[in-house]
Amino acid sequence: MFGKLKGLFGGASGIWIAAPAAGRVMPLAQVPDPTFAQGILGKGAAIEPSEGRITAPADGTIDMMFDTGHAVSMTTAEGAELLIHVGIDTVQLKGQHYKACCKNGDTVKKGDLLIEFDPAAIRAAGYQTVTPVIVCNADRYAEVRTDAAGTVEAGDTLLTLIEK
Repeated sequence: MFGKLKGLFGGASGIWIAAPAAGRVMPLAQVPDPTFAQGILGKGAAIEPSEGRITAPADGTIDMMFDTGHAVSMTTAEGAELLIHVGIDTVQLKGQHYKACCKNGDTVKKGDLLIEFDPAAIRAAGYQTVTPVIVCNADRYAEVRTDAAGTVEAGDTLLTLIEK
């Protein structure tokens, strides 16, 4: 209802995507992987997590929980296609230090636990834990705006998607 009222009075309505982890926010351009930094997979932001938990950034459905537990893709109830990738090149760990807490097809609510991981063990193995949060269907939106800076808690607004 309030979204419709905002539209009547000229305010932009948006879809809010929460931070899936607590930590320090960084622009995608600073992610040390060109696939993410150049926006090849989509627009978004990244978080350097301060703890080993990834939660659902919105209500939706799990499209793919990677067998290795290092990444998850989901579609929000509003249709945003998200990829959360925990770490850089961490597929090489073959699931070590990760525990998937959901499976393909699960319906999740914002804040539900998706992945547990051991950041210290991942770093000790020589990998970074920077976690990109990508809107894979960003071309559907007029704007994908990062609304957070500095540090966030899981559940804080990270991105706002403005519909065309």
